[in-house]
Amino acid sequence: MKIFPPHFYNRLLFRRFIQSIILILLLIVINFFLIHLAPGDPVYYLAGQSGDEQYYQLIRAKFGLDQPLLTQLWVYLSRVVRGDLGYSLSHQQSVAAVILARVPATFLLIFSAICLASIFGVLLGVEAARRENSFYDRAINIFALLGHSLPSFSIGLIMLLVFALYLGLFPAQGMVSANQNLTGIDYLLDLLVHLALPVLTLAIVQIAQIMRLTRTEMLNVLDENFINTARAKGVSERQVLYAHALHNALLPVVTIIGSDFGMLLSGAVLVETVFAYPGLGRLMLEAINARDYPVLLGLFLIISSGVAVLNFITDMIYPLIDPRIEFKR
Repeated sequence: MKIFPPHFYNRLLFRRFIQSIILILLLIVINFFLIHLAPGDPVYYLAGQSGDEQYYQLIRAKFGLDQPLLTQLWVYLSRVVRGDLGYSLSHQQSVAAVILARVPATFLLIFSAICLASIFGVLLGVEAARRENSFYDRAINIFALLGHSLPSFSIGLIMLLVFALYLGLFPAQGMVSANQNLTGIDYLLDLLVHLALPVLTLAIVQIAQIMRLTRTEMLNVLDENFINTARAKGVSERQVLYAHALHNALLPVVTIIGSDFGMLLSGAVLVETVFAYPGLGRLMLEAINARDYPVLLGLFLIISSGVAVLNFITDMIYPLIDPRIEFKR
């Protein structure tokens, strides 16, 4: 087993940190140009379609939209470095305040979905590998195929129609019940009931992906000699699967789980719209319709930074899972 010296691991952390910062800056620049090159003018949203040109020029000057694009980019970057994400054109308050008000809802939704997908995806993948070519294995593969084939908004609409409208088991929209001042356990139960359908919608696609990858990696590991040796020594089958085989098959699964956060953020836009969930995804759709450039840039910055940070954390835990991994010095 190879143990990395502390100074080498610190250099590795510093190098990956610098790479993440450069990546975030590049994404900020790319997102800035893509948003400003898209059709539509936020001035018409603010001032209406029937205003005169002088009023439009006044609005552009007030929000700095009359400056050259490179000047606007420099001003925006200088503000971001100071922690200022700008001022929302449609909400009439700071972008940071607008985004922070929606972060808890989206974090709760995505964290719940990724936990559910990770647990069930890994368990189903292990059991499918243990019962290769059985009815159970075929049923799991059919579920995975459906999960990959159906987009998240289609799954959400099916969930909404079946469980909310027809069966009436879950509420159709929102994060909590309106016009009810619930507290304590009642509030928590109401929150969980509202979370059920959006979380399941986001988790189904990820369960299918994690399950198929876990199954494939487990089948590869179960053919190794050390697995046969463990069985020959009389180790129980459950211990062989979860203590020996799964530990060696877990590295690619951890990688895909880390990247799933970014995919869930993009999928949350449609899912939050279907269920009228007050999170970042719905805020992004509102900002697109309003041509609210500062909010869009702030959202893309938060999402890009979140993905970069999660990839950084995933890279750093690789040696903890498998000490045999060698990083390039």
